[in-house]
Amino acid sequence: MAAAVKPNRRRPSRKPKPGSTNELDVFINCPFDDAYQPFFDAIVWTVMRYGYRARCAKEADNSGRNRLQKIMGIIAECRFAVHDISRTEPDLVNQLPRFNMPLELGLWLGAETFGGEVHAEKQCCVFDVDQYRFQKFISDIAGHDIHAHGGEVDRLIVELTKWLRTLPGDDHPGGGEAMIAEYEIFRGVLPVICQRKRLTVKELTFGDFTGIVEWFVMARTEEVDVDHADATAVPVA
Repeated sequence: MAAAVKPNRRRPSRKPKPGSTNELDVFINCPFDDAYQPFFDAIVWTVMRYGYRARCAKEADNSGRNRLQKIMGIIAECRFAVHDISRTEPDLVNQLPRFNMPLELGLWLGAETFGGEVHAEKQCCVFDVDQYRFQKFISDIAGHDIHAHGGEVDRLIVELTKWLRTLPGDDHPGGGEAMIAEYEIFRGVLPVICQRKRLTVKELTFGDFTGIVEWFVMARTEEVDVDHADATAVPVA
């Protein structure tokens, strides 16, 4: 197995200090349905492979706190974000589009603009299917660099790694093609890990999945043969 580049980022505590954001936390704003699941998994994996911590509304099951409060809390804590606004078509049930993703992008940009000195340092990556399609349905964000994934997971990984390499710090595990190759390895061992945990891939919670990704990233950076490593030690929620 080829040698991997070891990340040199010191992981801070889960909660940032009051009045600050966590420089390793990345808020992920995207659809959570089955059709988008391959893209969501790829975003989470790529973000974590670069040494960051993936955050989203699925990270906690707290019925005592409504979804919007949870999302705003995560936005307040994160320095970076990935937004995918590509889901514009009407759903099959109500024949209406979903506006959650543009709403959460608006919350992020509002925090960046009106959140004072701390939140002015926020940075985000915005995805759509095509680079200029957004001008037809959300033209107010003109001026932002939009990344096009073309409805392809591999292209999303390539574009996401381009953005991640622009963030502070010069340590990274490789470019898009290298990450695609590693992600294929990860997808190959994921069912085996799930089987050892007596889970199916479809049963994985967000916490389960990020725990497995964290184990995989650690194995890769320490140059462990993931095909023969003790996956029974993988942390799951």
